[in-house]
Amino acid sequence: MRIGILGTGTLATALATGWARAGHEVAIAGRSRAKAERIAGRLGPTVRAVAPREAVAGRDAVLLAVTWGGIEDMLRLAGAPEGTLDRTPLIDPTNAVAHGVGALLLEPGESAAGRIARLTPGARVVKAFHLFPADRWTTPPEDSTSPVTVAVCGDDTAALGVVGTLVRDVGGLPATLGTLERVRQLEEVAGFVIGLAFAGVDPNSAVPVVSTATTRTGSRA
Repeated sequence: MRIGILGTGTLATALATGWARAGHEVAIAGRSRAKAERIAGRLGPTVRAVAPREAVAGRDAVLLAVTWGGIEDMLRLAGAPEGTLDRTPLIDPTNAVAHGVGALLLEPGESAAGRIARLTPGARVVKAFHLFPADRWTTPPEDSTSPVTVAVCGDDTAALGVVGTLVRDVGGLPATLGTLERVRQLEEVAGFVIGLAFAGVDPNSAVPVVSTATTRTGSRA
């Protein structure tokens, strides 16, 4: 695929690494062209540093991997309000949460993915990659001892299929939770995990292990 990445932070770099390893062509852009060029230089010939508008032009998918406060500026640089992402699967891994607390920085009933969809007319927004730390995606899938599940939400079936392929290419297992109407629940989970981690608690210890057999039969512990 031809993948565009908006952002030059740790998650953008990690996924660029994984997707380039899987054989995809990656165009990466950020506020600093020099930083994008350094990343591209490390990752090989299938990764190029470009301007934000070029990063979204003619792509099979685009990743928006910037901090929540920088979302609107980056989308403007990419021309998103003008429709440059029309019909493009747009992957949203953002966490709109208060640093060190995990509380959502959104109005009741609002979601980060929903706001991004409003800012990008025509884009096929899919929530994904917002729960696991960036370094999870730099390990080659064949070296991973246990693949992780990447919960996703989105309205467009074709876009969900594209993102599912990209999840598998970095060693994850995609699981569709629902449409964007349900995405706030998924974003609240990230706030819960982040809040526990900053409190010094292992989030794994706060989530019960429930077998799929139990959920299928409807039995209770």
